[in-house]
Amino acid sequence: MKLLFVGTNPENTGAASHFVALVQAMAEAGHEVGAVVYPDGLIWQGLAQSNVRLYKAKFRNVLDLRGYAAVFKAARALKPDWLVGNFGKEYWPLILAGRLLRVPVALFRHRTPPMKRFSAYLIPRLAQRFLAVSKHARQAYLDRGVPGDLVRVLYNPVNMELCQHNPQQRSEILRSLGLDENAIVLGYSGRIQGGKGISPLFEAAAAAMAVEPRLHCVWLGDGPEAQALRNRAAAHPTVARHHFLGWIHDVHPYYSAFSMLAFPSVATETFGRVSVEAQAAGVPVLGSDIGGIPETLEAGVTGLLLPPGDVTAWREAILKLCDPSLRISMGVAAHLYVQQHFSTRVIADTFQQILIDG
Repeated sequence: MKLLFVGTNPENTGAASHFVALVQAMAEAGHEVGAVVYPDGLIWQGLAQSNVRLYKAKFRNVLDLRGYAAVFKAARALKPDWLVGNFGKEYWPLILAGRLLRVPVALFRHRTPPMKRFSAYLIPRLAQRFLAVSKHARQAYLDRGVPGDLVRVLYNPVNMELCQHNPQQRSEILRSLGLDENAIVLGYSGRIQGGKGISPLFEAAAAAMAVEPRLHCVWLGDGPEAQALRNRAAAHPTVARHHFLGWIHDVHPYYSAFSMLAFPSVATETFGRVSVEAQAAGVPVLGSDIGGIPETLEAGVTGLLLPPGDVTAWREAILKLCDPSLRISMGVAAHLYVQQHFSTRVIADTFQQILIDG
């Protein structure tokens, strides 16, 4: 099968990570794949070493003729069986290009906030395949009137090799933080803002630290409340056990250093890629029971689902996973769970079947 992906978003978003992972998954599965992407952007960089033909484009809006020209040029070279889009600003351009090229179009929707009424009605009906990235997201679209037979679910693929546990990397990261091998590391990776549940997580982690002296918290990410969180930690007795590393371009090595991952959102999440990646590395996850997060783990087996914002419940769960025997057994189960449900091969095969059968 020949697939032409179009994704000219220059930003580092979850949708961009999904785009890169899915393109790579389909190429690794043996399909002939091309991608029209923003020149030298993060998606371009992510695909530069892949077996994928890259075409440069800056698709600014539905009237950007240069964007259309780039898509037509790539389509003439590749002669794709499908056009695949991942970003809202390219939905209408791809639908129009698909009609002109007589090539079917598959579109992914990564967000649950409603589109404009005109687009919300027509886009799922005009695209030959319209895909949600979780059952939670699919239900949101159905609740707004999209017929159920028009919306398929395809989860984010995860590169298992990229997320492999690496004991050497763990030792190096712990050493860089001034921690010994016996440290228990609670990891957070994501945007530092209120909706992500960072405040109750801080409270729960600090309370757990009062009981478990080996417990440390590593914060990866940046955001509007990053400095306030740092200031709060600086005024707290546990300040030396909170490590703020800021925005990290490649978080994968840090999964090896985590003993457990916290995904504490109090606002709805469409999915939760970081949860799946951590489990791929054998790291159990503490996740909020909200939105699409429950679909990323097997509660009680690969991690624990907790009430969003409940400091006491989170404190107890953190302390529960300080037990090495439980942590190890959950970590083993987590790796197998991701391999069976989210690995690139599984998702590539599922996507191919969706394209063929509908």
